[in-house]
Formats: sequence, structure tokens, C-alpha cells
Amino acid sequence: MKNIDFTEEKSSIQGSEVLESEDTISFQTEIPKQIQQAMKVYIEKHPNWDQYRLLQAALAGFLIQNGISSRLITRLYIGNMFGSHSF
Repeated sequence: MKNIDFTEEKSSIQGSEVLESEDTISFQTEIPKQIQQAMKVYIEKHPNWDQYRLLQAALAGFLIQNGISSRLITRLYIGNMFGSHSF
């Protein structure tokens, strides 16, 4: 698993327009059981969504709402929320 180096990521977020496959990392975290259960219910009701898409959309949305100004992050958020497979 790759550790996030914030100094490296900050410069690549601002300068990059395209997300390459090597720019994708995997991470593991603990979440409260209530959040996991809510995710499960949502995904069961919306079969076009999965846990990866849901977390990516949530993280991108959080970053945008908290001042991250990046076309790539905005594109990821909009693509996940309003893409052709979103409903």
C-alpha cells in the first residue's frame, strides 16, 4: 500500500488534467458501522454504484466543498455524480 505524500500530491493535483492509472492508490481505513450500513443500503438501492465509486464521489465532493480548486477533482466528482451510469 502506498503512503500519501501530501507535498507530492498537492503539486500533481494542481498541474494534472488527466488521471492516469498509475495515479490511483489503494488505502484501507476503519469507518463507523453506521456509515458502512448506510453505504450498503444505498448501494443495494442503486445497483450502478459500488463502494469505490461512492467513496470517490464523497471524497471529491468533500475536497471541493472545502476549497480544493482542481479541474481533475471537479471532473471526478461530476463524473461520479452525474455520469451516464449514475442512475
